[in-house]
Amino acid sequence: MTVTQETTPIVDGMREHVRRTQEMLSQIDYDAVAKLVDKLHDAYETGRRVFIFGNGGSAATASHFAEDLAKSTVKDMTVPKRLRVQSLTDSVPFISALGNDWGYDCIFREQLLTAAAPGDIAIAISGSGNSPNVLRAVEWARENGVFTCGFTGFGGGKLKGMVDLCVHSPILDMEIAENCHMIAVHLVVGGLRAKVRAART
Repeated sequence: MTVTQETTPIVDGMREHVRRTQEMLSQIDYDAVAKLVDKLHDAYETGRRVFIFGNGGSAATASHFAEDLAKSTVKDMTVPKRLRVQSLTDSVPFISALGNDWGYDCIFREQLLTAAAPGDIAIAISGSGNSPNVLRAVEWARENGVFTCGFTGFGGGKLKGMVDLCVHSPILDMEIAENCHMIAVHLVVGGLRAKVRAART
């Protein structure tokens, strides 16, 4: 059965959005993604913790990333060893208390200070790469022996030059940058799942 593809300004805009996303995905830095998989596997093997954070759409990506790393990298519920991962965007009471009492720019830094230790991993997600609360958290992480990774868009902002490893989507469009970040998240999760299972066979 042949489906007639309607052409309207709205549909044309959808097609252009998909085209630009595909173009950006064709430039994905697989080496950076693979390096993150290796770091996360090291954390899995050594019991190090992983913290993920961002604002707005990036906060949603952080939550999704943490959930997938925690659940989707293990074969089933009988596997006792799990990756110790936490999204710093998920505790509304803690975030609102920090933001109200000490300022919104400290909400991720203070959570890292509370829970992170040298050798852990901090993954910062920011389309612009310039979110003050993200930068403060990464600055603290670097000063305290925490490995840092950034997921960035646009020109990468300050974040790109601060982190130990960057998965960068160089496009001046927040929605498409976020599309690419989510695909990269799934590539990382799939890569880690394969690496964990290969090591157990």
